[in-house]
Amino acid sequence: MQPAPEQSPHHAYPDHWEADVVLRDGGTARIRPITTDDAERLVSFYEQVSDESKYYRFFAPYPRLSDRDVHRFTHHDYVDRVGLAVTVGGEFIATVRYDRIDERGRPASAPADQAEVAFLVQDAHQGRGVASALLEHIAAVARERGIRRFAAEVLPANNKMIKVFRDAGYTQQRSFEDGSVHLTLDLEPTAESLAVQRGREQRAEARSVQRLLAPGSVAVIGVGRTPGGVGRTVLRNLLGAGFTGRTYAVNRAFATDQATVDGVPAHRSIGEIEEPVDLAVVAVPADRVPEAVADCGEHGVQGLVVLSAGYAEWGAEGRERQRELVRQARSYGMRIIGPNAFGVINNAETVRLNASLAPEPPAPGRIGLFTQSGAIGIALLSGLYRRGAGLSTFISAGNRADISGNDFLQYWYEDPDTDVALLYLESLGNPRKFTRLARRTAAVKPVVVVKGARHSGSTPPGHAVPVSRIPDATVSALMRQAGVIRVDTVTEMVDAGLLLADQPLPAGPRVAILGNSESLGLLTYDACLAEGLRPRPPLDLTTAATPQDFRNALAEALADDGCDAVVVTAIPWVGEDGEAESGDGEVLAAALHTAAAAGPAKPVAVVHVEIGGLAEALAAATSTVAQPRPPAQPAPATSPTRTGVTTPPGPGPAPTTAVTGATTPPGPGPAPTTAVTGATTPPGPGPAPTTADTGATGTRNGRIPAYPAAERAVRALAEAVRYAQWRRQAAVPGKVPEFLDDTIDEPGTAGLINTLLGPDPDPRGLQLAPDQARELLGRYGITVRPTLPAPDPDAAVAAAARLGYPVALKTTAPHLRHRADLGGVRLDLANETALRRAYGELTDLLGKPAELQPVVQAMAPRGVDTVVRATIDPAAGAVLSFGLAGAPSELLGDTGHRLVPATDRDAAELIRSIRAAPVLFGWRGAAPVDTASLEELLLRVSRLVDDHPEVVSIALEPVVVATQGLTVLGAAVRLSPPPARTDLGPRRLPNY
Repeated sequence: MQPAPEQSPHHAYPDHWEADVVLRDGGTARIRPITTDDAERLVSFYEQVSDESKYYRFFAPYPRLSDRDVHRFTHHDYVDRVGLAVTVGGEFIATVRYDRIDERGRPASAPADQAEVAFLVQDAHQGRGVASALLEHIAAVARERGIRRFAAEVLPANNKMIKVFRDAGYTQQRSFEDGSVHLTLDLEPTAESLAVQRGREQRAEARSVQRLLAPGSVAVIGVGRTPGGVGRTVLRNLLGAGFTGRTYAVNRAFATDQATVDGVPAHRSIGEIEEPVDLAVVAVPADRVPEAVADCGEHGVQGLVVLSAGYAEWGAEGRERQRELVRQARSYGMRIIGPNAFGVINNAETVRLNASLAPEPPAPGRIGLFTQSGAIGIALLSGLYRRGAGLSTFISAGNRADISGNDFLQYWYEDPDTDVALLYLESLGNPRKFTRLARRTAAVKPVVVVKGARHSGSTPPGHAVPVSRIPDATVSALMRQAGVIRVDTVTEMVDAGLLLADQPLPAGPRVAILGNSESLGLLTYDACLAEGLRPRPPLDLTTAATPQDFRNALAEALADDGCDAVVVTAIPWVGEDGEAESGDGEVLAAALHTAAAAGPAKPVAVVHVEIGGLAEALAAATSTVAQPRPPAQPAPATSPTRTGVTTPPGPGPAPTTAVTGATTPPGPGPAPTTAVTGATTPPGPGPAPTTADTGATGTRNGRIPAYPAAERAVRALAEAVRYAQWRRQAAVPGKVPEFLDDTIDEPGTAGLINTLLGPDPDPRGLQLAPDQARELLGRYGITVRPTLPAPDPDAAVAAAARLGYPVALKTTAPHLRHRADLGGVRLDLANETALRRAYGELTDLLGKPAELQPVVQAMAPRGVDTVVRATIDPAAGAVLSFGLAGAPSELLGDTGHRLVPATDRDAAELIRSIRAAPVLFGWRGAAPVDTASLEELLLRVSRLVDDHPEVVSIALEPVVVATQGLTVLGAAVRLSPPPARTDLGPRRLPNY
């Protein structure tokens, strides 16, 4: 809302303070600055506040606002006096105001950094978390205006307001003075305040999704008067699923005397329905949607599923129509799935909701599925249906203008009916938030993602999202860091989802292979090697094997402590007459079920070729509710329990060991993880993570996943192995070593950055000169070896005399930088004669000194040339990258990535994540280099860009890592005004 012309001239209307928020009960509201146009709204709001609440606000009976009060509460300068309002349907439901004061409590202006704050919430909306959301936003506004502390006077009986301040997580002081509680809040965000904010965000957004998935009543708007059409199909599916709530059909074209449609009460509008309606499914043309939304909002509908098309997927006009749809729905406190959605399904027995167009509804199960594409949603539902898999919930969000995959991660995190989350995403509206939520969810249940539109370089129609400059390989690495199982196709997503939902997590990479086909066993063995697993030689049961032979072999493999998972391969039996017998699938499935149920908790997968009925029988379970499984067998006395474990020979990473405090030998691959006994669970809401030997749900539900190809089964198993390893590591989070604090000058760096950028920084940014970059990096303990310009041979000799021989002579022209292969670098020049000769050769070969821009630099100890970079991506945030300098990283793309801030574990994993990592650890007899110093450098770079968002790019190249220490030979640093950090501010819904 824009202010009237007479608005206070002190400061322009701050429209960036406007925000949509989700409240505790899942409804939405809008927070915005109060303007001079709000006088009538303020008076109306105040009239609806109880006398008790007025007394708590003003410490005395205050039945009405005077004209002077109204003027004071609607006229602000947005600097020293600020008022915010919370609105629903355009009307105020709460207000907050601060006034800057000095140390004696009198009105003041800057540089005074304290303000008095007061809230007032309409009684009908108390308990919805309105005041908590307002406090977050008014605190952010105050910090922006240079206010560091809030002071508040609260009556002792006003327990609700005292609790709002107490639970906010800010550092605070309380005292009792003159009959009131005096509170002082330090507004600097703390770890506790951020945790409180994110906890509230999770509960509110999860609740908003729950209101859509578990309504007590559903109205379908746009039900046709004759069979057929979208609305009538949704109504039929609702009835066919046995929805447990009330159902209504709505169409303004119904005759006034029409009472029912398909046995459902028929109405011309939502307003005609006498009972409350929780969810409306909108299936009318786009030009009629605003009328339907208004009808829903005015009659208390809580949420919308908009199936109608004709929005952002249709171009600029459609995008504006979509924005207006979101604005209109949120103004009434409603959230939206869609538009252009396919619908939602909730298979909970207490709900049984199928408000979708799905032709083949899935059976109940433990998998949650979110997709941004209706076509992909249909394909996934069909595939899961054919393989006997069940779903807990299904959401096809279409253009996902409001509700997104992030909201469903919030919901699934605590949903007891969902063990595995599958997401098909074509865009990430808030990648930072997605990564944060995925990491938290993955700590308690698997998250499997397929990312569409990876290489098109364009946003899918209908999706308005921040543009990312980072390549897809980087996105994949960052997802893996967050524990997300990133797969390439929807088939792989279903394959992995079935294994993770039906089987326990593997304790390690050791795989037993058994079956009645030697060839199929060898294919499985090869596939295991290709995925980095440690397969045992296949056990060939021969083609004469009976189901009992399979049962005995599987039971023996599961009981073997040297085995973490089993792949069973099966082909049809060949009878004495030479005919294939493929009809015994049910018998074989029963045998495998029996062995798996009786054995220790280890994953089992089946690869079969044309055995009739086997896949269906394996997918069958005695119940859709997970049943307890027998505990894993205890390790024998000879199992390793200390360091110095002997690892069985074989390819792939070493098996995990139950070792406490085991040391990790240096090597090119990731360090072996330890299944630490008694590891503490990170604090936070939601279910506790299950241990490595109990699987995604900690139970076995009777189903065994079957695959038509060895490669598919093994790939799914390998993803489970990697996920289980990540989860064990995530149980004991990494940290930033304290020694960094002793060598980091954070305040001095901030001052230097402000000086370099100046009072009016160029929005395009500033590339620092070499000396400036060296000074900036030095304040964070990063030493860059100096270079001296050499515009002529005499200057080169003088520079070498200052630096000391031996020296290097190299060009710095952009087209020759870091290109030793073109002859632009001469090393180990031991004296003046060698230096002058090299200078002459360089200029004769490549051009004049003015073109080459040669420099002289002291030689560094021999080592491995690497490159360390950090960049700020507008979508993903700060990314730390590492690789070997030259061809490995530039030509082959062999670069690892981690999100900032990085921990000690992130740094160690980063240098081991590249394919060329063996070069650092003593490849082909070479001495291993000092990777500890390299990890420290990565942590320092991470800390620098995390502490100072103005540092938008750092490139250290080359970084020569020797057997002892390292040397940074080149550095490039770019500064820019800091980009907005929406993930650190107060809670707000995105506006696309």
